[in-house]
Formats: sequence, C-alpha cells, structure tokens
Amino acid sequence: MINTKVNIAGVELKNPVMTASGTFGSGREYSEFIDINKLGAVVVKGVADKPWNGNPSPRIAEVYGGMLNSVGLQNPGVDYFIKEDIPFLRQFDTKIIVNICGHTIEEYINVIKALNGKDIDMLELNISCPNVSEGGMAFGTDCSMVERVVSEAKKYADKPLIVKLSPNVTDITAIAKAAENGGADALSLINTLTGMKIDIYRRKPVLANKIGGMSGPAVKPIAVRMVYQVSKAVKLPVIGMGGILNGEDAVEFIMAGATAVSVGTANFINPFATEQVIDGLEEYMKKYNVSEVSEIRGIIE
Repeated sequence: MINTKVNIAGVELKNPVMTASGTFGSGREYSEFIDINKLGAVVVKGVADKPWNGNPSPRIAEVYGGMLNSVGLQNPGVDYFIKEDIPFLRQFDTKIIVNICGHTIEEYINVIKALNGKDIDMLELNISCPNVSEGGMAFGTDCSMVERVVSEAKKYADKPLIVKLSPNVTDITAIAKAAENGGADALSLINTLTGMKIDIYRRKPVLANKIGGMSGPAVKPIAVRMVYQVSKAVKLPVIGMGGILNGEDAVEFIMAGATAVSVGTANFINPFATEQVIDGLEEYMKKYNVSEVSEIRGIIE
C-alpha cells in the first residue's frame, strides 16, 4: 500500500503533483481532458489587482527542448478570479493555490487583501515580476528586495505563502534564504530562464518583446540543481518544477529535495501530462517498494 500524501505548510495534498502557474489557466480547458480531482493542487495563472493586457504578440516561440514565452502575465484581475474561477475550481476535490503578481509591493498587497477570507488554500508570490518602482528589475533578483516584498506580503496574507523564485540570479540559495527570512512558508522553483530566438531570414527576434522566459525539458537539469541546493540551504518545503514530463522526472525532483512538483510546459504538448505524472509516480513507488513519498525525499546527499 502506498501513501502519496504530502504536507506543505500545514496544507495536506493527496499527492505531490500540481500544475505550474501560467500553463493551466484556471483548469477549465483541461477539465475536458483530465480528472482535476486527481491533482494534488491547481496553481492558477497569475492574478493581479486589476486586468493586465500582457505583452504584444508574437509572444510564444518553440525552441529546441522547450519554449520561450513573453505573455506578460495577461489576466482579467482578482475580482474576475474571485467571481468566476474560485467557484469553478471548488467543484473539484483539489487544493487551490493562487499565483499573485504585481508591479509594485502595493499591487501585491491589494491582491492579497482581496483574497483574504476567500475559499482558497495557499498563495504563491511571483517575485519574477518587473518591479516598476525600481527600474523594471525583477523583485526576485535582489536579496534585500526579496526579503522586503515577502515580509510585506506575509503581514497581510491569511493563507500560507509560497514564494516562487527566479533562476536568473547568481546565487539561488541567497535568494531562498532571503525569502525564508521574510517569512515565506514554502518555496517554488524554478520560474523561467531568460532566453531569446532570432529569425535569421526576417533578421529580427521571433518574440515581439525580443526576450522571453525559457521553459521545458531543456531547463530540467538546471532546475534539479537549484532545487537540490535550495532544499539543503533552507528549512522550508520546496516545490520543484522545470521540464517535468513524466513520473520519473517527478521522482528526480523529489530525490533532489522537493516536497511537491509542478507540471508546466508539458501541459501544452500533452493535456494529459499531469495525470500521467501522478500515475508514473505511483508506479515507481509500487515497483521499488516506496510506501511514503518522504522515504525518497532529499536522499541525495
């Protein structure tokens, strides 16, 4: 008998597999393909305090081993999310994690305040957003700013706060420690790596924004390395993501130290990916006599 349950900051998930923000919407499209009840959690697309239009198109480009995106966190805003998406997701037996985004600390706080008291389970703070008050640099690339934005968010949040880390830094463990010091309840990583693709025939970048976020199988070794380093550096639970396509990939992240995993880009090429990752993890556990996920978590010294 295997037990796939995991606990993140006091919230119990039936299994450690969730969706990665921005790759699953609010689950409506995917509910036609998979049983959302099977998921440990649904992490919704980034929610802002008011509607965001996102970046100009083209904003998606396929690249070797993955994709580039420069969608720019387009979303209809927190009021729409509360009215439409929470009731939809509450039909299912899964946890709801809301990824929140903002251009300023005040915008983050506005979203958190709007979500307080609402029927959700956790918050995920996207600190890869461009900080407009600091010249557009992402919040998550400076240790002092990370600690500040996390501590401010934590003051207002009535749910556990996951902080999603940007990999576009010199030392991921320093950023992770800053988030821990700020009061984060858990960490998720990695967000996308910055990348670029040029159309040599049109002699211009493929993306209208020129630079985008790289995700998919090609980033997995980097993600596994960062999850390994962070899980050794902090005492917080870690949610690992980056190029997970199947159950074996999930096991790799768990062995590196992840408590749970998120499936992202795989959803675009295979709408059944999340279910298949869950099935693959269970098969692995049965085959190798692993009765609890914790038995293999962080076993790489």
